[in-house]
Parts: sequence; C-alpha cells; structure tokens
Amino acid sequence: MQPSRQIYPIERILSAATYLTAGGVGFIWLIIAAVMRKHVTPFLMYHILQSIFLSILYFLIATFAELIYVILYRIPIINAIPYLINMPLPFVFGLSIVQTITTAIILYLAITAGMGLYSYIPWVSDIININTGRK
Repeated sequence: MQPSRQIYPIERILSAATYLTAGGVGFIWLIIAAVMRKHVTPFLMYHILQSIFLSILYFLIATFAELIYVILYRIPIINAIPYLINMPLPFVFGLSIVQTITTAIILYLAITAGMGLYSYIPWVSDIININTGRK
C-alpha cells in the first residue's frame, strides 16, 4: 500500500463506498463524470475498477462453486464438505467461513481506501495497475 498525494475527502468516501456496494457507487460516479465531462482522479479510478473487477470475479467464483457444490452433494461421504464450509459459526456472528473471509476482504479494502491508500490484493491489483497505467 502506498499513500497517495492530494486526495480529497469525497474521493476517499466514494472509493470506500464503491467497495461496500460491490462497485455500484463507482459505476454511477463514472457515468456522472462522463456526462459532466469531468476527470476521474487516478486514485478513484483505481478503486472503482478494482471493486468492479472483484465483484465480477466474486460472481464467477460463486457460480462455479455452486456447480461444484451440486456435484459434491451427490457423493455420499464427500457431501459433508460443502456443509462444513457453509456452516454458520457462532463466534463470527453466524457467518460461514466463506462469508467471514469475503467480509474481511471487503472491510480491508474499504478501510484502506477510506484512509487514502492504494490497497493491494495479489493478482487483482496487478491487473488493475497494468490497466490504469500505474506501473
């Protein structure tokens, strides 16, 4: 993570909100900026693109996992694995392991964006850096 220079509070709020809304706020902000012909700062563009990319990636992984779960549920002894992965855990407010990890990642990204930092997730951030011309 690198601290960036001259980041306005509204950019921090928007970049944190775009993670919390699965890219929705960022997508709307890109449309507003295009209609008003305004420039989107590199900091905000980085977080908007990363949140949209992560949302699409999460959807694809969840769809693929659903297919795998359907197959595993039909195998007699192995069918307990999907149940254990999705079992609610009482010490994390009833969230499953997958939900806990997903929530932790989203909170990490939102908090670091709110602090004005470029958050880093391996492979995903590298792709975003290449596409935004940051590296």
